[in-house]
Amino acid sequence: VLSVVAQQILSILSALAAGYARFVFECREINLVWSCGIFITMNPGYAGRTELPDNLKSMFRPISMVVPDSCLISEIILFGEGFNNTKVLAREMLIVRVEF
Repeated sequence: VLSVVAQQILSILSALAAGYARFVFECREINLVWSCGIFITMNPGYAGRTELPDNLKSMFRPISMVVPDSCLISEIILFGEGFNNTKVLAREMLIVRVEF
């Protein structure tokens, strides 16, 4: 299955690199939107999941995602609005938010 996906993505990337407005995809001629984006999300560390094949992995840039620090974000927003004692207020806002 992943090798088929890799071939499909390669055909899209090749058409983008060539600057085509239309190209043949899966035996159909379709419009190519140059601003399209292709994203793959995977958690290969879990049981039953496999790594991406190298030919597919080479087409993408890896990124990592983390949980945002909501308390720090709230503190900065409060400070920007002119509040004092923002650490305490931000903590209380998150406590109230969790209770609802």
